[in-house]
Amino acid sequence: MKIIVLAKHAADPESEIHLKDEKTLDERGLVFDINDWDRYAIEEAIRIKENLGGEVVVVGVGKSDDTLRKCLAMGADRAIKIPIDAGMDPFVTASAIKEVVEAEGFDLIIAGLMSQDYNNALVGTLLAGMLNVPYATAVTSLKVENGKIRVTRELEGGYQEEAVLSTPCLITVQSGINEPRYVSIMGIKRARSKELKEVSVSAPEGVYEVEKMYYPPVKKAEMITGSPDEIADKIIQILKERGLL
Repeated sequence: MKIIVLAKHAADPESEIHLKDEKTLDERGLVFDINDWDRYAIEEAIRIKENLGGEVVVVGVGKSDDTLRKCLAMGADRAIKIPIDAGMDPFVTASAIKEVVEAEGFDLIIAGLMSQDYNNALVGTLLAGMLNVPYATAVTSLKVENGKIRVTRELEGGYQEEAVLSTPCLITVQSGINEPRYVSIMGIKRARSKELKEVSVSAPEGVYEVEKMYYPPVKKAEMITGSPDEIADKIIQILKERGLL
């Protein structure tokens, strides 16, 4: 089975964020690493390969060398870097990946449910539509059965849904589907000899435009003083004014 994994080199959401201007982030203060959801995706792909054989190819867009090397160290066989700057546009990202994975061929594509920086949860579903393959999102477990993929996916309200997809297909995985392995020293050494190929593509013009970036307004806390009865009356008044009572 040939599995392609999408891995994003994403900014840590705990990083301190600064703006260059109203439309551009200042990346100098950001810490980048493999997108957390994609960590589960690569782990799931490697487990399938270990059980059934095959090949795991990881694909990254933009400045993704460190993340791709980490995926190779975890156990991926090859890596492909697409050297374009898609910015925040998931359509451009999906279009670029489509060109690469069509040329590669695949049985299964695994992506993280969303990215830890923008949380769009769009690249996987857009790619599935472009490739015209069946897909399932927010997958919490999967099993390969006679060339088909049986998945359990998370729905709202704590419900779950079971579905069977014919291959080739695409899934996006939810965090917690597995326990990603640590990257060992031996894995890092083996990764140095594995292929990391750069492939140029003709990415389309973006359809996503940033109008404005800004910091959220800071709300100051109101200190309520007085006797316990006065404080209680004031709290009740505030709740009524806000329509909470």
